[in-house]
Amino acid sequence: MAPTHIDHSMTALRRDLKKEGSINRGKHSNADDDTRELLISRPTTSLASSLVRVEIAGATHCGHVRKNNEDHYLAVRVERSLATLCTNLAESDLNEKFDEIGYGLLVADGMGGLAAGEVASRIVLCKLIELVVNTPDWIMRFNEQADVAKAMERITQRFRQVDDALRDQAAQDNSLVGMGTTLTVAVSLGATLLIGHIGDSRAYVMRGKSLHQMTKDHTLAQTLVDAGIATSNDASMQALHHVLIAALGASSQRADPQVLRFRLNHNDQVLLCTDGLTEMVNAETIASVLSEASSAKAACDSLINLALNAGGKDNVTVVLARYEFPPPAK
Repeated sequence: MAPTHIDHSMTALRRDLKKEGSINRGKHSNADDDTRELLISRPTTSLASSLVRVEIAGATHCGHVRKNNEDHYLAVRVERSLATLCTNLAESDLNEKFDEIGYGLLVADGMGGLAAGEVASRIVLCKLIELVVNTPDWIMRFNEQADVAKAMERITQRFRQVDDALRDQAAQDNSLVGMGTTLTVAVSLGATLLIGHIGDSRAYVMRGKSLHQMTKDHTLAQTLVDAGIATSNDASMQALHHVLIAALGASSQRADPQVLRFRLNHNDQVLLCTDGLTEMVNAETIASVLSEASSAKAACDSLINLALNAGGKDNVTVVLARYEFPPPAK
């Protein structure tokens, strides 16, 4: 799996996020020390989500070595709307229309024999959307801290339910025994971004010219680095970057996701990718592409091509969202 390229120059982002209010909730979070410092427990003012403009694109390629693509990605837009058709209420009593709009980005990198990895990554995305659609009380506005807490608890719950679905499928089909997948999800509503993550796919935030890795790789190599036994530059760690210690479906030992929340700024970019990108392209090059690309699609295409030109040893998948917020009201 992917080598670790953690961005340690997070001073500016830490300052911005502390100022605007961020949170890393739950005993299941696996944030590193830098990320934990910049995530604090404080409610934030909700920005009208319908006023946020988001440009989203995604791309994937099987690479030059593998014959099939075990990666899957998905980007969705979620809306809730209420329009007044007729009433004798005064115009000042009720808005003519209420709109809430959210966005979801999902990336999964499957593993397993034959086509099992491809099946696993497809199942988790489809099952997750099924669970969301069947949720009777969608949270579409974070007016209270309790709303955020409930949404974050649901992320963990959904990951567990998807994990169960994978295990049930493998129990019914012997050819799928041992299949598993990473899963990284980013959900934005207004300026609030929630991230759920397990495995070694990644979520990054590009703020200004700086790229910040927000998720932690759930690999044996990263565990040894965290324990102070090795450093990320040790040559002996290279093979251990490919050893996952947490994933959905594949292991007999269940693990809950890393769950994060923080506040987006105007012109922030959110990138989700599989290790087929980060194994081939370093963080500095990724940051340069995101900074210079004319559109989200152009950035995704460039990142895919860079990974392929560097060898394309694995499937490579990227999903990118660019955020534009309205100017503050005077």
